[in-house]
Amino acid sequence: MTVRTIGIILNGATGRIGSTQHLQNALAPIRAEGGLAHGEERIVPRLLLVGRDREKLAAIAKQYGIADWTTDLDGALADRDFSVFFDAAATHARLATLRKAIAAGKHIYSEKPVAPSVAEGLALVREAEARGLKHGAVEDKLYLPGLSKLAYLVDIGFFGRIVGFRLEFGWWVFDGVHTPAQRPSWNYRASGGGGLTFDMYPHWRYVIEGILGRIRAIVSAAWTAQPERIDERGKRYAVDVDDSVATIVELENGAFGTIVSSWATRVRRDDLFTLQVDGTHGSAVAGLHRCHVQSLAETPKIPGFSVNVDLGVDYRAQWGAVPDLSPYKNPYRVGWEGFLRHVVAGTPFASDLRAGVRDVALAEACRLSMAERRWVTLE
Repeated sequence: MTVRTIGIILNGATGRIGSTQHLQNALAPIRAEGGLAHGEERIVPRLLLVGRDREKLAAIAKQYGIADWTTDLDGALADRDFSVFFDAAATHARLATLRKAIAAGKHIYSEKPVAPSVAEGLALVREAEARGLKHGAVEDKLYLPGLSKLAYLVDIGFFGRIVGFRLEFGWWVFDGVHTPAQRPSWNYRASGGGGLTFDMYPHWRYVIEGILGRIRAIVSAAWTAQPERIDERGKRYAVDVDDSVATIVELENGAFGTIVSSWATRVRRDDLFTLQVDGTHGSAVAGLHRCHVQSLAETPKIPGFSVNVDLGVDYRAQWGAVPDLSPYKNPYRVGWEGFLRHVVAGTPFASDLRAGVRDVALAEACRLSMAERRWVTLE
């Protein structure tokens, strides 16, 4: 079997997403297994780690047996042995960084959001395609077991006509006053590219459209539940972005749904993320890994509620679990396998930069809706 080595610059290698999801859970296992099988070839990633902290970079490189690492991004981009550039570094610097990578002739794969606006994202697409470069955006959540089960139910027609959906996400992120915050302070600063809308709504676009169909229009509201926080240095700062968002969504197929997301809510759901889909023939609720269903035949005939006594009904017990469809594979690895095959053989890759720009379009539409207090149609 022929070995095909692909040089990949991993920018943001010391960050949580870069070091854990993309390196530890995706690229390192592919390398450890001798590469990715593709026809008569094995695609073997050769990695060049890029970051700002030399000590952290050296430690990560040593942990995974990677010889190439640097704090010099420009020097990395000038190296012709590395044809792919991946960015998981600071969100606020992403657009400029991706443009530099395109100018250097690199195929690009990027974390979300791929750009701060739709216009800038489309310009990025044009720049990459003018140079004949492959491009992709990370859209990992669709490959989670729970959502894969939900997509399967849609594909086999389990729901009948879909009449609505409800997406709920979030947990309590401490403000740092009495308990250290679980998220970095840049998430709560506009200057760092923070805010829940632009952090999470790009995910909700491809999840909803990838499973249920195209979004026609939205109306959205956002607010800041915790206006002051303590940063990593123990300094108090004002939050100037949203940490909670609620949205009504109209799909092109006529169904409506809601999205409620917050970093200021305590969890009493099946999971940190849940997506319920209701249809004429049945309903399903998916979390990150589990999915439960209730068919039309199993739907209880509920006469109503009692104002006098608690009926004591365990409604969750009336749902059945969907079994695993296939062995688990890390969602980030699924994305990398698809992108590597796309680069090497031109295999179709749905999560390209245009998809990434549409992810941004939903977040941008939500912000416009909030600013102008109206429904906004997605182009």
